[in-house]
Amino acid sequence: MEANKVKQIHSFGQSIWLDFIDRSIISSGNLKKLINEDGISGVTSNPSIFEKAITGSTAYNNEIRMLAEGDRSNEDIFFGLAITDIKNAADVFRIVYDEANGADGFVSLEVSPFLALKTGETAKQALKLWKEIDRRNVMIKIPATQPGLAAIRSSIAAGININITLLFGLPRYEEVVEAYLSGLEDRLAKNKAIDQISSVASFFLSRIDVMVDPMIDEKDLSGLKGKIAIASAKKAYEIFKRAFSGPRWERLAAKGAKVQRLLWASTSSKDPSFKDTKYIEALIGPDTVNTIPLETIAAFRDHGIAANTLGEDLDEATEILSRLKKGGIDLAMVTQKLEDEGIEKFNKAFENLLLAIEKQKTKA
Repeated sequence: MEANKVKQIHSFGQSIWLDFIDRSIISSGNLKKLINEDGISGVTSNPSIFEKAITGSTAYNNEIRMLAEGDRSNEDIFFGLAITDIKNAADVFRIVYDEANGADGFVSLEVSPFLALKTGETAKQALKLWKEIDRRNVMIKIPATQPGLAAIRSSIAAGININITLLFGLPRYEEVVEAYLSGLEDRLAKNKAIDQISSVASFFLSRIDVMVDPMIDEKDLSGLKGKIAIASAKKAYEIFKRAFSGPRWERLAAKGAKVQRLLWASTSSKDPSFKDTKYIEALIGPDTVNTIPLETIAAFRDHGIAANTLGEDLDEATEILSRLKKGGIDLAMVTQKLEDEGIEKFNKAFENLLLAIEKQKTKA
């Protein structure tokens, strides 16, 4: 029998996480099945995922009404629901975490999207969620906004596992790495251990191509369509390898520091003319994670091709981004717009979620 194609990815040093969570996938045993059969080794969530989970199911109704009996806000009720799910999922993945000696098996929960541009409040809520969940194999998600960078640094220094989200551009990724390294150094300066801290930097991919491809068509830049996100990811991997080597990193590694893995997010193909496993196959390589929705996992299981591809064609990736710039497309402007739209999208999903909770509270 042919080996499971999703599991094959792990042999190249990449972890596959599930970009989805709801109560039924945990209680039904299907999450455990994904671990056993596909080697899934983590879970990511975001406001949009929780909106669909809570508004599309009756599984949360009783707990909503129970939590509403106090004077909790709708946001507090949401986090009560989410924390229950995250704890339960983390417990399912604890065996993965233990077997990997703390290198994998993580479940992520995001701070309120309303705080994306508020440094102090983001750091405060990250610490609060970390303490309330009380699981070593949990990551708190903080967006890679400019105000988010200081919150990332202070949270790492506080010993919290952080998943940096809504990351689109290479210059911002450089700043994210700096925030991680500086946070570790801040913690060491206080004589605190850094060997238990884990972090990933989540680079959003397919959304880049969705935004830039129409610009490529307008400027008739033949041969670049559908290539910018993958080229950006390959260049990010170059930055990763440079940042996590050399004297500065070696000093941290000697104290037990773990590399901050790159995580590929938004990896389902949005353009029907692309292969549905495009953003999986092109970016398989060591010390990385790909978080994938259920339907894309199923597609890769059926017809995906696992190979060590991430380190290939780096010169071509450089040339692709150079051609884009010469063609008059400002990628920095594109990625900033994507960040702004990402915040807006998560805010809208969160608003809809809070409205659904309000409606459910009033039902008998």
